[in-house]
Amino acid sequence: MKIAFVFPGQASQYVGMGKDLYENNQFAREIFDKAEEILGFELKKICFEGPEDELKQTRITQPAIFVHSYIVSKLLDDKLKADMTAGHSLGEYTALVYAGVLSFEDGLRIVKLRGELMQKAGEERPGTMSAIIGLDDETVRKICEEIKDGIVQPANFNAPGQIVISGEVEAVKKAMELAQKAGAKMVKELVVSGAFHSPLMESAKEELKRALDEVEFKKPSIPVYFNVTAKPSFDVEEIKKSSLSSNYKPCFVGSNSFEYGK
Repeated sequence: MKIAFVFPGQASQYVGMGKDLYENNQFAREIFDKAEEILGFELKKICFEGPEDELKQTRITQPAIFVHSYIVSKLLDDKLKADMTAGHSLGEYTALVYAGVLSFEDGLRIVKLRGELMQKAGEERPGTMSAIIGLDDETVRKICEEIKDGIVQPANFNAPGQIVISGEVEAVKKAMELAQKAGAKMVKELVVSGAFHSPLMESAKEELKRALDEVEFKKPSIPVYFNVTAKPSFDVEEIKKSSLSSNYKPCFVGSNSFEYGK
């Protein structure tokens, strides 16, 4: 049996995350303290005490989840070794650190910048996202293509029959109505600060690319499955390209496209 570590993305945060680990584990304390030095804000206080409105800000959420996930993976690593890894959106950066592609410090700096840029992009071009459950991939794609007066596209293929769409507010709402008429079991708008994994995030691309070019990427020690290709790669330049494009292109983690272990 092969073991995969799949790291979570935005919206998995909660007030109190990491508090028990920090209070009971020296390694967790060291990492949280180091993270605060790099980030320049009180990560522990926000993670442990909130308020929730502050924790869910993209510029805070992304480094918070990254740090928490990294700590958990390293603590598990003493007893449980992953044969392969992947991550949902933001979680892809945690997967890269776990596989030795990026150092923890470089990974955190990239994630900090990514969160800031994505929050800014969401403020400049407001958008939203919606989960659609009970329709197949092709049906959701066709629904999005029917919307001519606005940007909306599939963003996350989380599992067969569970797809998230992303785009401009009115375009997403129209797609939600069409999905309901098409027989979706559930259509729910998500509480997000931007239209992630859509062209509305492209303004973040150039600055993030410059930052990625400045850090050292190493060959992964285990296969890392990427959001935009649903396949692993050991080529450093291809890894860097995938890490950049996952911000404004659809994610296929959990979809039928993924061929884990092959």
